[in-house]
Amino acid sequence: MAKFIPLSTFESDAGDLTVFEKILPGEIKRIFYIRGKQGHERGGHRHINSWQALICISGSCRVFVDNNDSQEYFHLNSSEKCLLLAPEDWHVMDEFHDSSILLVLANTEYDKDDYVFEPYEQVALA
Repeated sequence: MAKFIPLSTFESDAGDLTVFEKILPGEIKRIFYIRGKQGHERGGHRHINSWQALICISGSCRVFVDNNDSQEYFHLNSSEKCLLLAPEDWHVMDEFHDSSILLVLANTEYDKDDYVFEPYEQVALA
């Protein structure tokens, strides 16, 4: 199941430095970011092989995760925490603000055959 990982942040008068080290199993092979739009969803899939690390570096968003055993909402509202998604974590990102930037690190390159779009059978969450 998805889990939060705190990122090491070093504060100074010259600015803060946040480090992304040892957060993915394997090497980081793909990096992209999503600029959110209020009222829209992203995601709606899981992967066969890819692990992903999600960091909201500006603004905030919500991530719904279902791993077929449990379901949970995660709120990304700090650039000092990272949400690690396992391949089996079917996810949807929403509640973006217009200023939101969601950075995503993946351990595989893009492969359309790695995506599974069918959700698990869901139980409604409050």
